[in-house]
Amino acid sequence: MVRKYQLYLIEDEFAAHYFGRERLFYQLFQEHQKADGELKFITKKQISYITKRVEALKIHQLIQKQLGRIKGFKAVHGAYSIELSGKLSTAKLEVFQELITVEAGGSYEAETAFFEVLRKCETSFLALDLEHQRYGWLKPIKERKFI
Repeated sequence: MVRKYQLYLIEDEFAAHYFGRERLFYQLFQEHQKADGELKFITKKQISYITKRVEALKIHQLIQKQLGRIKGFKAVHGAYSIELSGKLSTAKLEVFQELITVEAGGSYEAETAFFEVLRKCETSFLALDLEHQRYGWLKPIKERKFI
């Protein structure tokens, strides 16, 4: 089974305000995926309002630095892949301005390696697996201090 994640950076104020109600974010992204016409336009505006642009250069540098020496790590045309345990765990990551995508298969080892790096980079990444109705923060919000 292939797992496909979309990772969005949520603006801190929305991340804090909707803590414990992450399902609302999930529903918005799911609605956007299914929508067309006017609704697609509206949901797109809502998504761009609550999300921050991904600092692509920062992410690229961090991934190269943290994972570059791992056996099974490859960087091809700005996309990264990891194959661990003799291909029993695979993941591919791509960085875009609005989001980061991760496609993974097998055990969770390879995608976890990517998620660990991203967690250190930003505090408000929300991971969505729309196909399997799974979602959550890469870094649990309770660890953060909001004043």
